[in-house]
Amino acid sequence: MKVDETQQLGRRKFNMMAALAVLSSVAITVTGCGYSDPGSPYPTSPQQPVADRVGAISANHGHAARITGAQLTAGNTVMLDIQGAADHRHTVELSATDIEQIRNGRQEAKESSTGQSSTEPSHRHTVTFN
Repeated sequence: MKVDETQQLGRRKFNMMAALAVLSSVAITVTGCGYSDPGSPYPTSPQQPVADRVGAISANHGHAARITGAQLTAGNTVMLDIQGAADHRHTVELSATDIEQIRNGRQEAKESSTGQSSTEPSHRHTVTFN
């Protein structure tokens, strides 16, 4: 029996058809948005920006204390200059733990450095956040 050349199946074509037959039974799953692995760098929903926090200052005479949302998000130690409209400086140091507490809505009170001006004797202030 003589085989017609048009009916012959070459090795290359046979291998390709066999591979397509095998792959046609494979299920391919594609995941889209909404990836929810807690360790993933991809958030499942947009994060709301952290708002600045303003501190209440005891015996205030023009000072102002504000922690920015960026400082709260970074979570590092922060040294605040609370001079504001006063004619002298005070600083308040907040540790990374203090920043975390404030970011999480817990109250934190810190004493300022000592300040003195021509109209005010040597003194400190307590700055309270939340």
